[in-house]
Amino acid sequence: MATAKIKPEATRGKARVALYVLAIFILILVAVFAYNYSFIKGQLGVGTAYGARVACSCHYIGGRDIEDCEKDFEPGMEVIGLSLDDDKRRVTASTPLLASATAEFREGWGCILLTEQELAAQ
Repeated sequence: MATAKIKPEATRGKARVALYVLAIFILILVAVFAYNYSFIKGQLGVGTAYGARVACSCHYIGGRDIEDCEKDFEPGMEVIGLSLDDDKRRVTASTPLLASATAEFREGWGCILLTEQELAAQ
């Protein structure tokens, strides 16, 4: 039985071309992300603020479980995570390393978004 021998030079050449294509693809993705960074960060800021406010109202006014409140999110908000602080009656919505917003339930006012100064003061 005869076996075909693959030339090592041809295999290395194909692997090198595939590596170059992969490197160029990654560079393009990084460039697109860097170009759109401020837009992405702004959209995530709006999304986390919306998520914190809706989840706070859902949990403290509607009386639903926080996991059930995630059903109220708009499509595309799957990247936003929620954390609950029952002692301070707060819900924080965040995306890793990019955006975060906190809403607090206040009797008579409902759920309000907290500013950075309010969060730092408490």
